[in-house]
Amino acid sequence: MFDIPLQVLLGQVTIGLVNGSFYAILSLGLALIFGLLNVINFAHGALYMLGAFGVYLAMHKLGVNYWWSLILVPIVVGAFGALIERFLLRRLSGLDHLYGLLFTFGLALVLEGIFRDIYGSAGLSYPTPPMLRGLIDLGFMRLPIYRVWIVGMSLLVCIATWFLIERTRLGSYLRAGTENARIVQALGINVPLMVTLVYALGAALAAFAGVLAAPIYQGRSRQGSPSA
Repeated sequence: MFDIPLQVLLGQVTIGLVNGSFYAILSLGLALIFGLLNVINFAHGALYMLGAFGVYLAMHKLGVNYWWSLILVPIVVGAFGALIERFLLRRLSGLDHLYGLLFTFGLALVLEGIFRDIYGSAGLSYPTPPMLRGLIDLGFMRLPIYRVWIVGMSLLVCIATWFLIERTRLGSYLRAGTENARIVQALGINVPLMVTLVYALGAALAAFAGVLAAPIYQGRSRQGSPSA
């Protein structure tokens, strides 16, 4: 057995918790789409990318700050996801799941190719919001405040999504619609609309994770030092 100092062990556990909390939001949208719609969404990573680029473009092109972007960007990307489901993915319903997989994989390649062609493959600088800058001294390590913010937001989003699916009438309709869409539709519930909303919600969660990631995974400033 390796003799690992307690300080090092606690530091690694804390870093793992922070990174796990961040990826929980990203994977939550993917699990939501696959679990309720049974769609293997290979475009989920591209929607995450749209969230990161969305917050960057909102700041540099429209002058929208981080806090408004945290609300507006997921809504815009969620609406884009709703259009994808309504006019493209819905045409593949009833066919083999391989068609949906190939479509979302191709969509991801197209979106990534467009942004790579315009902005290149290097990172783009996005500053950490002023009130979330600085460090917290935990005794065994110094943790950036922004990463603590990510942990808190990920817990809030995960709990809210669980409550929506498991404890609300809309969630019960969604779960029932995935089990037997004909019976649910016979009761007067618009199942196709619910499917679109689920895909939009999954896309919005991916974009939300992208907005949170923008100040962390970014390029270096012109002076060569990290900007966050």
